Amino acid sequence: MNYLTLDKSERQRLLSEERSRMEAYKAKGLKLDMSRGKPSKEQLDLSNALFSELDPARGFTGKQDYRNYGISDGIPEIKKLFSELAGVKESEIIVAYNASLNLMYDSIQRAMQFGVSGEEPWNKQGKIKWICPVPGYDRHFSVTELFGIEMINVPMLEDGPDMDKVEELIADPAVKGMWNVPKYSNPTGVIYSDEVVERLARMKPAAKDFRLMWDNAYMVHALYGQQEQANILSLAKKYGNEDMIYGFGSTSKITFAGAGVSFMYSSEKNIAEIKKFMNIQSIGPDKLSQLAHYRFLKDADGVLRLMEKHAALLRPKFEAVLNILDRELGDFPASWTKPEGGYFISVDLPEGTAKRTVELAKEMGVVFTGAGATYPYKRDPKDSNLRIAPSLPPISELEEATEIFAVAAKIAYLEKE
Repeated sequence: MNYLTLDKSERQRLLSEERSRMEAYKAKGLKLDMSRGKPSKEQLDLSNALFSELDPARGFTGKQDYRNYGISDGIPEIKKLFSELAGVKESEIIVAYNASLNLMYDSIQRAMQFGVSGEEPWNKQGKIKWICPVPGYDRHFSVTELFGIEMINVPMLEDGPDMDKVEELIADPAVKGMWNVPKYSNPTGVIYSDEVVERLARMKPAAKDFRLMWDNAYMVHALYGQQEQANILSLAKKYGNEDMIYGFGSTSKITFAGAGVSFMYSSEKNIAEIKKFMNIQSIGPDKLSQLAHYRFLKDADGVLRLMEKHAALLRPKFEAVLNILDRELGDFPASWTKPEGGYFISVDLPEGTAKRTVELAKEMGVVFTGAGATYPYKRDPKDSNLRIAPSLPPISELEEATEIFAVAAKIAYLEKE
């Protein structure tokens, strides 16, 4: 069937059929939530032994008694683990907070108020701008929007952001940074190619205080085996650009989403500067959580072994969603990603139908992430992109929610004149 060439009677017939399906779903009184990429109970259960590692019989002492104040940049044991995982030196990493979003927020807050690299604070430089690959991560966009930073859309291609556009934009000294989720990007699942990573690492922005925010949240979240990616900090050093890189990661979807450990890596110069602020901001992080994570994960290989168990739980869910999309929307004018890792599937519907699709799905009892969320200011210029998060529901609910998504998408398209 070619939806693009339907005559009026065929369109009405199909619309009637899908509306009948909608009424049947509404009658079930469903209450399903597909709005966020949360780990499932089964995934969280993989780490149930985490805090049993804090057995008093084993003690709490390493460099010092970790029950006490101090060590603002993280205990040595966890710094060693994360530096191995991220491919950086221990002197290039800070471990703090339970979520990396805190570290990203603080990085922009510091730049706004105090400046970076000896440059004037951003909030005294007039209008500043930020590069945002789209579709992208809504929480990133919320941070830059909060600080009044003008966000500029750059298309996400199959191998990463449109680098020709990025290189054009950084010639403007008002452009101060760029968001990136370089591996299994949120929401597309795109893996930045080594060529793209190198082009980013060798950039020479007009702004001396430009910062490349490298949110490597899904660096080990593979569904079908780990994939290597060029190391941004190593490449940046090669071009004398290491101060430009702010890298981030966490255990939020490795152990417990609400009780993880996050880290930031950058040049030794940047790390020393950031630590000065952190020593004033805090008397020290939660070192006991850091110790528990070190004992539970042990080393980078221990992280990868745990991630294989996560993948075994997630793979069937992603495959279930993709199978239903193929079955329900195979001849429909839509497209979707088939990610090899991460937490999301990105769907591009016919232009002007995404908001209506979310509304219709909600009427049938399923909440999806709002249309526009994957764009700055929640404004998708085509009103077409939506994000599906398969991780949380059991497969039976996931399959039903995906069928409802497809019904809603077809009605939203067919009811447009």
